[in-house]
Amino acid sequence: MSYQVFARKYRPQIFDDVLGQDHVVQTLKNAIQQRRLAHAYLFVGPRGTGKTSTARILAKALNCVHGPTPTPCGVCDSCREIASGISLDVLEIDGASNNSVDQVRELRDNVRFAPVRGRYKVYIIDEVHMLTQQAFNALLKTLEEPPQHVIFVFATTEPHKVLPTILSRCQRFDLHRIPPRVIAEHLNFIATQEGVALSAAAANAIATAADGGLRDAESMLDQLVAFCGTSIDEQQVLEVFGLTAEQVVLDLSQAIITRESTKALHLIHAQQEAGKDLSKLLTDLLNFLRSLLIAQVDAGSLQDEQSEKAKAVTTSLKTKLNTGQLLRLMEILSEVEPTLKWATNKKLHLELGVIRAIQSLAEVGFDQVLDALEGLRQGPANPRPTGKSGTAPLVIQPARTPGTAKTPASPTKPAEFQTTGTKPENAKAEQERVAETRPPIAEEKVTFEEVETVGTSSRSSEAKPDKIDAQEPIPTGTKPDEQELVPTASDTEPDLNQLWIDVVTEVRKSRPLIQQYFTAAVPVSLLHNELRLGFGPQHGMAMETLMRPNNRKYIEQLITERLGKPTSIRGETRDDLAPIVFPEKTELATNPETDFKNDPLIQKALEIFQAEIQAVD
Repeated sequence: MSYQVFARKYRPQIFDDVLGQDHVVQTLKNAIQQRRLAHAYLFVGPRGTGKTSTARILAKALNCVHGPTPTPCGVCDSCREIASGISLDVLEIDGASNNSVDQVRELRDNVRFAPVRGRYKVYIIDEVHMLTQQAFNALLKTLEEPPQHVIFVFATTEPHKVLPTILSRCQRFDLHRIPPRVIAEHLNFIATQEGVALSAAAANAIATAADGGLRDAESMLDQLVAFCGTSIDEQQVLEVFGLTAEQVVLDLSQAIITRESTKALHLIHAQQEAGKDLSKLLTDLLNFLRSLLIAQVDAGSLQDEQSEKAKAVTTSLKTKLNTGQLLRLMEILSEVEPTLKWATNKKLHLELGVIRAIQSLAEVGFDQVLDALEGLRQGPANPRPTGKSGTAPLVIQPARTPGTAKTPASPTKPAEFQTTGTKPENAKAEQERVAETRPPIAEEKVTFEEVETVGTSSRSSEAKPDKIDAQEPIPTGTKPDEQELVPTASDTEPDLNQLWIDVVTEVRKSRPLIQQYFTAAVPVSLLHNELRLGFGPQHGMAMETLMRPNNRKYIEQLITERLGKPTSIRGETRDDLAPIVFPEKTELATNPETDFKNDPLIQKALEIFQAEIQAVD
C-alpha cells in the first residue's frame, strides 16, 4: 500500500475525533438522536478546521447499518465506502469546478432517484461560494423542498459570498480555529503513534505556526519527520519553516515594556542576521501584546491559547502597564505593520517603530500634569481624581528641607500660606503675617464687644445686620463675649458681579494656574442656593475646567464663605452675557503672566521636567 500522509491517515472518523468543535458535534449528535434532521447544512470556518470531515461523519451516521446513530460503527460496507470516498449515496462535489448552471441542473435531476444502499442520499458541495449566481438560483427550489431521502451539506471558507437566499435555507454551523494547546496535544499523539520523539517546545511552535488549522499542523509534522527523522526539537522547526522562537518574542516584549532599547535593538538585529522574517516577528509581537491586554481584562480566556512559558511571562508583565499605555503601544506597532510589508529595509522600519513604542511609555499627558499640580497644591489630604485619559495621575512630591516633617496642607488653605519647615521662634510672626495678608472669611467668630467696636464693617458681598439689639436675650450658660453672631438673611440680593470679583481676587492669590478660566465666567443668577455661571460659546474649555470636581468644590467653598450659606454652582452656555470688568490695580491684583512664571508649583514642575517657559497665553 502506498504511503498515506498524516492529514489523511489521522482524519476524524467519528464525531468524538473532531477536535475543538464541541458546539457543532454536540448539536449534530442531538439532532440525530432526536430525529430532527434538517434537509440542508452549511459548515463555515477557516481551512483545516474539519468542515469536510464533519460532513463525511454526518453521512456515515445517517447511512450506517446501525443508524441513524451518533456513533457510526465504521466497519459496515456503507461506512467503509463513505470513508474511502466511493459510496454511490454520498456524492462529494467541488464547487469550484462544478459551478455552471448545466451542472447544477444535472444535480437537480439526479436528486429524484432513490439511494442505492443507504437511507439517505447526501450531497457534499465543498467551496460552495464558488458557484455562480445563476447556479445558485437554479438550486434554490430544490434546496428548499428536496425529496425526503436527500440531504445537502455545504462547506465554505467565505460565507459572505453565498447568496442570502441560500443561507436562509440552511442550518449554519461556524467551526472555530482550533486552540494551539489542542493542536499540540494531537501532534504529540501522532508522534507517539509513529514512534517520533517530538519535544514540547517543537509541538508548541508547530501549533502556533498552524494558526488554528489542524490539517496544516499535521502536514508540517509530516514534513519535519521527513527532514529530521525520529527526533524533532524546536530549533529544527524554526530552521525548516523560518519561524521566530517563542522565547525571542517574549524577550522582545519584555525589553519594550521595561524600556530596554538596547536589548530590543540587539534582538531585532539577531533575527535579521539569522534570516528570519521580520514581518512575522512583528505579527507575533502584536499577538503577545494582544494576549497581555486580554489578560488584564479576563485572564481565564487565554488558558487554551498560550503555552506555560508564555503564561508565566504574561502574568509578570501585565501589572507593569495600564490599559491606556498598552493600547498606545499596540497602536504604534500596528502602524508599522503595513509599512513593513512593502519596505525595502524592513529592519530600519521595525527598529523605528520599537523605539517610538518605548518612548511612548515615558510620555506624560497634559491632564496628568494638571492633576498632579492641583493635587500638590491641595495636599495629600485631598485625593486627586483620575485624568481624562483614564490613567493614574502623575505624582509630584513637594521639595522638603532634610530633617523636616511633611505637613499635610489644609484643604481650605492655599499652598502659599503653609508654614512647613518654619522654626518655632518664627512661627508666631509667620502666623501674624499670614493673618494680615489673607482676607477675613465668614467662619471667623465675632463677639458682641467686637461688634460694638467694629460696627457694620464687613465684606461687600456678605449680608449682615446694620444694628444689633443689645437687649436680645442670651442663651443661659453662655457669656456675652462668647456668643457668636448668627448672620441673618438680607432683604436685598447680593451683588453677583462684586461677589465674583471677590472670588477671582482670591483665586489670583491661591490658584493662578486657573485664574484665566474664572475671568471667562459671568454670574447670571442666584436661585435656591445655586449660582448659575454663564460662559460664552467660545469659552467651552473654561466651563469644562471650572466644572471639574476639584475646581467645583473649591469655587463652592469660596462662595459659601462669602454668602454665609451652602451654595452650589452650575455652568451654562449663553450668548447674552455682559463681561465683568475686573480691577487691574489693587493690592491683590497682579500680573497673571508674572504670577504664573513665579508660582512655586510652576518652578517645581520646570525643575522636575527640566523644561522652560516659551510663552504664556
